[in-house]
Amino acid sequence: MLMIRFQRIGRTNDPAFRIVLVEKARAAKTGNVTEQLGTYNPKSKALTLNEARVKEWIAKGAQPTGSLLNLLIGKGVIRGKKVNVLPKKTPLKPIASEAIGSGEQPAAILSGSDALGEQVVIAAENEIPIEVPTEAEASTE
Repeated sequence: MLMIRFQRIGRTNDPAFRIVLVEKARAAKTGNVTEQLGTYNPKSKALTLNEARVKEWIAKGAQPTGSLLNLLIGKGVIRGKKVNVLPKKTPLKPIASEAIGSGEQPAAILSGSDALGEQVVIAAENEIPIEVPTEAEASTE
């Protein structure tokens, strides 16, 4: 499957991107580019794009990445609804008072998951993270 994606060409702390058509299994950095469709500089918001070729490749079944799709919709090249490309945050959920233990008054204990996906419980009074074993770890013990 073909993908329309960004290929970074800018130097450190000065990003600039090519808009390229590549095979989905290939990284854009490898140089196995089927076709270069344009460029984009996010600092100056400068976009050069061969709109006819982009529309043609999308009609043939090429899939743009989420960020590129949002850019194309924002610039009016294609119509559609923007997609959320940012990862979802896990909301913190209150847990039962049985996790506290010895009958002390519960003070806003929250649970959620950290960036690694591990379950973490945080007590609001002393703000000490307590790791809770996952179901797989609990079954091995």
